Amino acid sequence: MQASIQKNDKRAKWIIYSLSAVIFLAVVVLDRVKLDFPFDFDVHIFAKINAVINSIVAVLLVGALMAIKNRNVVLHRKLIMAAIISSVLFLLSYICHHVWTDSTPYGGQGMIRSVYYFILITHIILAAVILPFILFTAYRGLTAEYPKHRKLAKYTWPLWFYVSVSGVVVYMMIAPYYGG
Repeated sequence: MQASIQKNDKRAKWIIYSLSAVIFLAVVVLDRVKLDFPFDFDVHIFAKINAVINSIVAVLLVGALMAIKNRNVVLHRKLIMAAIISSVLFLLSYICHHVWTDSTPYGGQGMIRSVYYFILITHIILAAVILPFILFTAYRGLTAEYPKHRKLAKYTWPLWFYVSVSGVVVYMMIAPYYGG
């Protein structure tokens, strides 16, 4: 017997909030754990992987937006699901990177330093809060609650897109300081 996604399912709300909290706590806790990588390997490759995945998510989000504007709901759904799966892969790579490396201090000076920290801080804050919005938006779409889905997506899409793009920008700005 296959379980189906139901509208206004209290379990769905509980799962979304619980999953969001567990992932947030895992990132916070694991960011403080430092392990030695067991092989001779440049662990900064994970930062590059993160930037590539964030770029892919941004492209998928633009494609999903274009698909829905063209009323191609099937393609929109596939692209959003691909963006969610890519974001999960990003999360795994992000955790690996932060468990196996120390933070890299930003070496830029002057105005660019302020720009970097503005982008970094807004990226971190929005990355920390976007997950339940993504999940609720997807849930509303999957349960065919389209007015609620559209209303939430008006906020979720640009924030998710900003997090993806700003992640790439942060990587590009910090990479020269660790040889990336």
